[in-house]
Amino acid sequence: MPFFFRINRNIRSIRRYRQVLGVLIKYGFGHFLEQLGIQHYLRRGRRLFRSESADRSVERLTAPERLRLALEELGPTFIKLGQLLSSRPDILSLEYTRELRKLQDRVPSVSIEAIREVIAAEFGRPAEALFAEFSTEPLAAASIAQVHRGRLHSGEEVVIKVRRPQITALIETDIDILEGLANLLERHLGEETIFDPPALVKEFRRTIERELDFNRERHTIDRFRENFAGLDKVYVPRTYPECCGETVLTLEFIDGIKVSEIDLLRQAGYDLPTIAANGADAILEQILVHGLFHGDPHPGNIFILPDNVVCFIDYGMVGRLDQELTYHLAEILTSILQRDIERLVSVLLYSGDLMEDIRRPELKKAVSDFVDDYYEVPLQEIRAGRLLIEFVEILIQFRIPFSPDLMLLSKTLLVMEGIGRQLDPDFNMVVHLKPFMHRLLKEKAAPTNLGREGVRLARAYGALVRSLPDDLKELITRVNRNKFKIDLEHRGLDRLITDLDKSSNRLSFSMLIAALIVGSSLVMQTDKGPLLFGFPALGIMGYSIAAVLGLWLAVGILRSGRL
Repeated sequence: MPFFFRINRNIRSIRRYRQVLGVLIKYGFGHFLEQLGIQHYLRRGRRLFRSESADRSVERLTAPERLRLALEELGPTFIKLGQLLSSRPDILSLEYTRELRKLQDRVPSVSIEAIREVIAAEFGRPAEALFAEFSTEPLAAASIAQVHRGRLHSGEEVVIKVRRPQITALIETDIDILEGLANLLERHLGEETIFDPPALVKEFRRTIERELDFNRERHTIDRFRENFAGLDKVYVPRTYPECCGETVLTLEFIDGIKVSEIDLLRQAGYDLPTIAANGADAILEQILVHGLFHGDPHPGNIFILPDNVVCFIDYGMVGRLDQELTYHLAEILTSILQRDIERLVSVLLYSGDLMEDIRRPELKKAVSDFVDDYYEVPLQEIRAGRLLIEFVEILIQFRIPFSPDLMLLSKTLLVMEGIGRQLDPDFNMVVHLKPFMHRLLKEKAAPTNLGREGVRLARAYGALVRSLPDDLKELITRVNRNKFKIDLEHRGLDRLITDLDKSSNRLSFSMLIAALIVGSSLVMQTDKGPLLFGFPALGIMGYSIAAVLGLWLAVGILRSGRL
């Protein structure tokens, strides 16, 4: 029995398995289950799934639309997975990623009594002991958490984010199912995929576990607040640690105007071009200076405060760039903006991420065409977010692995550019981007940085030299003792073995039926034994058994769709 059917065999999990498979079949993804090699188990469990069939009302929809609807019906875990995949065009085609961006994460609110129980369980005290006021109506309700407005006993107005009850158990069960599907996907598709399905699920597990733990989000907000301490054009909400925990997050209430409410901003006397500039500088500093950036800066998550101060809220989704990737990104962007084809190709060819079978002349031609598209474009008309997304599409085309955060970064820049141009038609992200890139490249070439890199390389090579004698000694010892082994892994053979097993079983079945018919025919030529209707009863019994077995075999072959 495969891993998919071994894990979590409790009643709740079995029901959830049935629901997941049923929804996939309902939206026309039964062929996907067949590719994973579980159609045999689905046929065995036909009674469980007999009520599920592809819904004819969705047949007119495209496959990406059907996938989005299926994920929405399956609930929070699969919605979050869809949102992750929407930023991974290296896994799904652009048609799918565009459709998955429409996923809706709105659900009915939880009763105030259930929310109070979560707070009491977290702190061991009722909500009244922590908050002087606590609104009964939520400000927002999503699949993982619900947000209420309140007031502390010290007088500060706050918003309280509370995790929905029982959501953790559901997500754990769903991730178990996804891990099973990922293992089947790897086993049956093998090298047909350019990504590692189990690794993707592990990444997703880490992402959603961080989102479930509000302590992590509080620490992230505190880091953002430290990063922007002393800057008067960006504001990060305060957190209240004494009212925060794993399931509850209490933040300062932000009384501002959403950046999308342009008319209100004008009426209040705000300087819209200054707001656009402050927002661009804030997001670029997050990306290129701190390496920690807001991953979901849509207009509803950005408030404008007096003096054109920009305030980001909701830090549940953030991106991270290490220093090496930040330098690499700055060099790529500089090469593109300077139309330096040779430098850009060189950065890619020596990045260490290329596949062995990379088509280098075709890569150089694609990069040249990409740069030529921007050669005659005035600098003020270049869209940095769109440029980066098109560059990522080249990486996908040539199967060049890249960090998922790079795509999240591209989307973030694209959204911020759109907001900036709504505020200021003359807004140009590249103008704000260039000083940061020059600063980064200058920092990379600084003697202190080169010295640190030299020390790091020296230590790495030193460790290699120290371990080399022991490694060689162990290798030689294993060879001398005939304990040197090479493990070979065969991929994609499970389905072939299953098909061969079915074929041999059918052949054996056919030989058994033929033997019964021949034997019964010989018995019918004699008058021995008891008679039935004037014929030997043993012969009639043999014919009957052969007829039943033959009919069973014929039905099995017809149902498999392979004559």
